[in-house]
Amino acid sequence: MASQKIYLPETTKQWPWPRLLHPSYEKVSAESNTWFQGFKPFNKKSQYAFDKCDFGRLASLAYPRASREHLRAGCDLMNCFFVIDEYTDVESEAVVREMIDIVIDALRNPHKSRPEGEVVLGEIVRQFWALTLKAASESSARHFLDSFIDYLESVVEQAKDRESPTSLTIEGYRKMRRRNIGIRPSFMPAELHLDIPDEVFYHPSIQNLQWNIAELIFLDNDMFSYNKEQATGDDCHNILTIAMREFNLDLDGAMVWLYDHHAKIQAEFLAGLQEVPSFGLEIDEQVRDYIWSMGIWPRSNDSWSFECGRYFGSKGLEIQRTRYVPLLPKVGRDMTLKRENVNVLLVEL
Repeated sequence: MASQKIYLPETTKQWPWPRLLHPSYEKVSAESNTWFQGFKPFNKKSQYAFDKCDFGRLASLAYPRASREHLRAGCDLMNCFFVIDEYTDVESEAVVREMIDIVIDALRNPHKSRPEGEVVLGEIVRQFWALTLKAASESSARHFLDSFIDYLESVVEQAKDRESPTSLTIEGYRKMRRRNIGIRPSFMPAELHLDIPDEVFYHPSIQNLQWNIAELIFLDNDMFSYNKEQATGDDCHNILTIAMREFNLDLDGAMVWLYDHHAKIQAEFLAGLQEVPSFGLEIDEQVRDYIWSMGIWPRSNDSWSFECGRYFGSKGLEIQRTRYVPLLPKVGRDMTLKRENVNVLLVEL
């Protein structure tokens, strides 16, 4: 008989960054949520489930040192990421391509009115980026556009992969998922006050650190989301499912593999810190600030995953302590529900 509980290994136990929460979390998160809800992107039931995810908390954990306006950019960005995720997850590659083209156009033209009747993603992203630009250095805006558009293109690739999920391999999935998790553009709110030259920002030592953090985040996200995804039959695009198939493992064995791989990537990141060269006193100080903002993300993501209701409902803190989560029963997901009527799953353990 299959296990009725899933064990979650404590992947970030030895991670040297502490849990911190921005003191303006409640006020700024509320402002962002009010702005976002004004678009009416979901029906009442799905908006309730979306709000339970508390994306403002994620931003407040990830940017604990940010100014108030930069925290607002972070809260808005998290709402943008997850509404794009919900809208595109249920669509074909062709429709996702159309949606992503709209979002990219909104990013490139933040002061241009969006066409009447267009999917709401365009206006949400346009307003987010128009406001954020007011508080952004030129270099941080340029770096964000580069990484966010790369993330958006990976969303289209993910839609294509959904149509032939059994073709995914561990290495192919890692390459795609490091882009698709969206962590590289998520460093933007912590970079807004910095002015890091391109030759420094794109130095291989800095880029390798970014990819390491992206991998740590997607490994943890796949671990935490697996229960919900297996319940809805949406677990094909999850590294645990791919590891079980590729290495002929059961779920417990795949969790051991994930834990070991996570530890390997952690070690690569920490070793990589020593590979960053000096770029001069003034730039080095900014680089240290930026690297610190990268390093706090695995801790912030781990803390948020248990403190919000996205993965474990109201029992997150208990599960964080015991590391055991009850296996959710299989539930059908109506894939005909699109856009504002998309079904955002409310987890109740």
